[in-house]
Amino acid sequence: MRVGLTGGIGAGKSAVASMLAELGAVIVDADRLAREVVAAGTPGLDQVVEAFGPEVLTTEGEMDRAAVGALVFADETKRAQLEGIIHPLVRARGAQLEGSAGEEDIVVHDIPLLVETGQADRFDAVLVVDADDRTRVTRLVEHRGMTEDEARARFAAQASRAERLAAATYVLDNSGTLEDLRQQVAEVFDQLRVGSSTRSRG
Repeated sequence: MRVGLTGGIGAGKSAVASMLAELGAVIVDADRLAREVVAAGTPGLDQVVEAFGPEVLTTEGEMDRAAVGALVFADETKRAQLEGIIHPLVRARGAQLEGSAGEEDIVVHDIPLLVETGQADRFDAVLVVDADDRTRVTRLVEHRGMTEDEARARFAAQASRAERLAAATYVLDNSGTLEDLRQQVAEVFDQLRVGSSTRSRG
């Protein structure tokens, strides 16, 4: 059973991924893989340097994430160029990890930009973690030190709530307590397990 997990910044996707891991899901974390594929000495980092120049490297020869972020955040073309390098590498590495999972395992691909990159149809189910904009802004201001304008600029660079919800098989509402969220995750995981065992028998 291949499951896509996504949610807008500040919605609580990482919390859901942790809960699913506790329940026994195999988590393929696209953010972590995105760091791995451009680590120092990798072909991925070589491609980034070729595209954007040596100024995107730190003195230790690693990718300067702040410099790259500043470069691509305000430039749609450069952002697409960076994604064109990183996304195929992440997908290839994710496929390797998935290939090592058992037949009845539920493999959850944690992908922040799942909707933006048109990947919803690659999965048997899509889980969308949702919270209203006001709640997400408050979290980003309180926990990540952003201003409200910075938070809303991040929202604008991602898919809209409506676009994410349209791609969802299951919606997890994270506007309440963590316990509320945990109960929803457990219920959805039970349904996924039923679906997984049915598929493997079929």
